[in-house]
Amino acid sequence: MLAQVTKQFRMWMPSMPMVLVSARNATARQPARATFRVLPKMTKHEIKEYLTQIYNLPVDKVNTANYLGKRKLVRGTTKVIRYKYKDFKKAIVSFDRSFTNVGIGLRIPEIDDDTENNNNNNNNNYDYDSQPK
Repeated sequence: MLAQVTKQFRMWMPSMPMVLVSARNATARQPARATFRVLPKMTKHEIKEYLTQIYNLPVDKVNTANYLGKRKLVRGTTKVIRYKYKDFKKAIVSFDRSFTNVGIGLRIPEIDDDTENNNNNNNNNYDYDSQPK
């Protein structure tokens, strides 16, 4: 009997936050892109797995850049306090060409219809001829 080989993916993502910084829809020349702020210990492979397994996004390529946190100096009357923001990694994710809309500027038809109906009702109730001149 042959041993079955199964793919095992690490699923420990709840402790790994990904914050969406910006996103662009696809154009004729460039694929859709999104920029995330992640922990420095996350690798490109983990970022790709995170987005494909949890959100079912077709990730094509992941580029990363490490940033050191800014150092600050606060001078008081008696002492000087130094502190540093946390280090972070920026991940720029390029999606597959089939994925064109990242979801920025998404319109929900039910909400748009309700707001248009409310605007039309408010405009119809107002009589422009009855204003004093």
